[in-house]
Amino acid sequence: MQIEKVMDNVFEYAAVCLHSADIDEKLALTHQAWQLLHNDKLTLNCTCPPLPINLVSFPDKPALLPPRNMPNRKLTSPEGMAAFFHAIAHVEFMAIYLAWDILYRFRGMPDQFYKDWLQVADEEAQHFELIRTHLQALNIQYGDLPAHGGLWDHARDTADDLLARLAMVPRCMEARGLDVTPAIIEKFTRLGDQASVDLLTRILTDEVGHVALGSKWFNYVCKQRGVDPENTYQAMITQYYIGGKPKGPFNRELRIRAGFSDVELDWLAAP
Repeated sequence: MQIEKVMDNVFEYAAVCLHSADIDEKLALTHQAWQLLHNDKLTLNCTCPPLPINLVSFPDKPALLPPRNMPNRKLTSPEGMAAFFHAIAHVEFMAIYLAWDILYRFRGMPDQFYKDWLQVADEEAQHFELIRTHLQALNIQYGDLPAHGGLWDHARDTADDLLARLAMVPRCMEARGLDVTPAIIEKFTRLGDQASVDLLTRILTDEVGHVALGSKWFNYVCKQRGVDPENTYQAMITQYYIGGKPKGPFNRELRIRAGFSDVELDWLAAP
């Protein structure tokens, strides 16, 4: 799409991407901001406070429903396959918002914090575009099926505490992808669906890096505040996760690569 205005501040880009419901504009501006950052043409400071999180704008479609009302996602039918990838597309689309919001909402961090989360936003936008193209091959468009807004609920809950946001979003909700995606890739391998295998493998590879950035900045903020990271992680998950903590099984190898400690993983896996 044609972008009329080139901005020079990362927080200006964040505000537009969070408060415009235009999907194609959001994608184009995310890629533009990442390119400008690489060319040293984007400033990383701002005196304007962030707008309240409840003012963030979403597209009219898909309709957001409770998780129990989601379409069947079994991979044994064309309809189930379409529903599965539509759900993945929605997760990746919401991940663009989540990356922009952590960048936009939490000020006073080192420049590398904003560079890291802009990279995540750009990669999540790439993922969404790849899945949207994949959906078209399945004769469906993003927005044709309902989705649920659970990821954004966690963003709202943690809008006032960066440590809680890092614990709940990259180190809890996004980390679940590290646990479940390898088995899904194996299913598509058995089905002989190499296009789906390649797509999900690309996403999984990037998501390990995204969760690792969550671990990196979680540990940084813990050190800033003088608190123990492992005890703080347990406390944050217990406070914000409905049910106390997520259920396993957990992919220990990928989670360790993404910055989890053995103590954290032992606690997650314990009854």
